[in-house]
Amino acid sequence: MPRILIVEDEDIIRSAVRKLLLHAGYTVEDVSSVEDAEQHHDPDAFDLIISDLRLPGVPGTELIHRAPNTPVLIMTSYASLRSAVDSMKMGAVEYIAKPFDHDEMLAAVEGILSRTMDPAPKQGTTGTDTREDGDPATIMYGECEPMQRVFTLIRKVAPTETTVLIQGESGTGKELVARALHLSSPRAPYPLISVNCAAIPESLIESELFGHEKGAFTGAVSARTGLIEAAEGGSLFLDEIGELPAEAQARLLRVLQESEIRKVGSTQSRKVNVRMIAATHRNLKAMTRTGEFREDLYYRLNVMQIRIPPLRERQGDILGLARRFLVTLGKKVGKPELSLSPGAMQALQRYRWPGNVRELENAIERASILCDGTVITPSLLDLDSEGDDELIPETLVEGNHEQQPPRTTDNTSDLSLEDYFQHFVLENQDRMSETELAQKLGISRKSLWERRQRLGIPRKKTSGS
Repeated sequence: MPRILIVEDEDIIRSAVRKLLLHAGYTVEDVSSVEDAEQHHDPDAFDLIISDLRLPGVPGTELIHRAPNTPVLIMTSYASLRSAVDSMKMGAVEYIAKPFDHDEMLAAVEGILSRTMDPAPKQGTTGTDTREDGDPATIMYGECEPMQRVFTLIRKVAPTETTVLIQGESGTGKELVARALHLSSPRAPYPLISVNCAAIPESLIESELFGHEKGAFTGAVSARTGLIEAAEGGSLFLDEIGELPAEAQARLLRVLQESEIRKVGSTQSRKVNVRMIAATHRNLKAMTRTGEFREDLYYRLNVMQIRIPPLRERQGDILGLARRFLVTLGKKVGKPELSLSPGAMQALQRYRWPGNVRELENAIERASILCDGTVITPSLLDLDSEGDDELIPETLVEGNHEQQPPRTTDNTSDLSLEDYFQHFVLENQDRMSETELAQKLGISRKSLWERRQRLGIPRKKTSGS
């Protein structure tokens, strides 16, 4: 089993990463500084080191030199993202930006280990067939027909230079698709730089992506390399591309058209060799009609589209995924004999999974912890109460009952309810506040926001508070 060393001085983050990796089956040790790592362990004896960039004493990048035979994954906040790019130049195999979700961290760890480990004793980071390791079937689970089509698309488009737009709801695994595209391509030996466009402050995004010259703005005390340039030879994954501000969209269009960038504050451009992969849960086509997203950029990005189906469209995979999670999580909580009752299996297949695969994993983990015997029952999954909030009530809007489709239990009615929700919000958001919309729909403001996110309905921008 791969051994991983976590070096992080914040107790909460260190504990969270430790639990995540233990649940995934790795052997994990953790310390709070580089000095502690050397005092209590031999850092070069691990298969992977995950280190924060800024630590008490020497920085995490020092481990690159002190453990030359072990790959180092650097964790950093977006405030210090430029330093993360510098750390990759120093020899870090990859960086991951805080805050990161569980899938992103696990995908990064799996990708690094797949490239650096083989059945023989550890020899370093060369000589691995990354193309085979990057096959989507080894990175994601999917036996149903929709996922098999996704795998086929990935295998066909990965070896090309084509720009790819990945579309799918939150929790469907868009970042895993990007990783499979990169690892299955000739660019696999080079960096995969992942950027969550929604997590970078709007005032910093151009500088982070394109770099800046010394003195370009207040605080720019030295020139910095941007993330696009840092991905030279490899792939740039822009998650939540729909959140890019207008000026950054214009600059990104030039990268796609001319394969060149110009740093903030510079008058000269330079060529870059980067494969672009973008992802979004929003409806970019609809956003072009409202002016929120450039139409020319949309068509440049949408050369090849890969749609990740939500879990509710993967009926054939639900139980398979649940059993995989049950095996992994059951071992971690000391209950390796856990199984699902027939009623629990029916409940899993009936539920609509608004949070997709991530929500399924959370449900199995919760049930595994609460289960006193060896059989998980529907009550332990606790799905009904969560599912009710996702369906619009019978009394949607006063005076509009005749517009609501009949309430049944099949998927067709669920889709028509979503259509009704989308129609009502788009028709009324100009004259109603978010609170009024939520009250009329009979749901909370939080549920309204979550539905907007899942269905890709942009919130109308207002000029006031």
